[in-house]
Amino acid sequence: MTDLESLARTPRLLVALDFDGTLSPLVDEPMSARMIPAARRALDALAALPATDVALVSGRSLADLRVISEHADDSLFHLAGSHGAETWDPGARTGQDDADDLVDRELLAELVAAVERIVASVDGAWVEPKAFGLGLHTRLARPDAAQEAQREVDALLAERAPNWRRRTGRDILEFAFRHEGKDQAVAALRERLGATAVLFAGDDVTDEDALRSLGEGDLGVHVGTGDSAASVSVEDPAALAALLDRLAGLRAQR
Repeated sequence: MTDLESLARTPRLLVALDFDGTLSPLVDEPMSARMIPAARRALDALAALPATDVALVSGRSLADLRVISEHADDSLFHLAGSHGAETWDPGARTGQDDADDLVDRELLAELVAAVERIVASVDGAWVEPKAFGLGLHTRLARPDAAQEAQREVDALLAERAPNWRRRTGRDILEFAFRHEGKDQAVAALRERLGATAVLFAGDDVTDEDALRSLGEGDLGVHVGTGDSAASVSVEDPAALAALLDRLAGLRAQR
């Protein structure tokens, strides 16, 4: 019995997935990202099955994740935005820690402005304000200019916000005053939904925490090339969509 066949037989299945580079190709304009049609069909088929939950787990803010995933109020997909600090469940139930972070938000506004000044003269670099932090994108910048901008931003945040969480990904340097990670997001979803097994798929460094957190009976899928803690690798979002479609078919037969 293959891992996929075993997963299809679990009493309650959670399919949790990163978005950018996993369900959608990487794009130069972040808000233009969209799930490929084959992935949408596979996830719709999975979400319609009994005892099967689908969740999108992303570093994007919840608001942006809803836009790029074309997520409607009647969607069956669970969402974990900002690496799990923001959540949405079917029935439009939202969740967020209500801790008083006013000071951090005031500092965030100052730091966004400061980082924007640093990268103002760097062609192809831009700052993405996030719900609990900021991201420096350098996808379109020259490598030497990108490295210098990252060095200056690192120095600024080390001085002004040394306790913020630092993350790196493909052409992005990100800082947040909330410390949630995708491993915690998946664990919370597993507990809340009562999942007996989890499939998690992702393509980037920020997905490795979640992939490493998976246990016996779970399945980790890495999208793309390079080293990963995942037990399975696929080439691109289209290949992942085919795997998810296969899983939906197997689970429908169980």
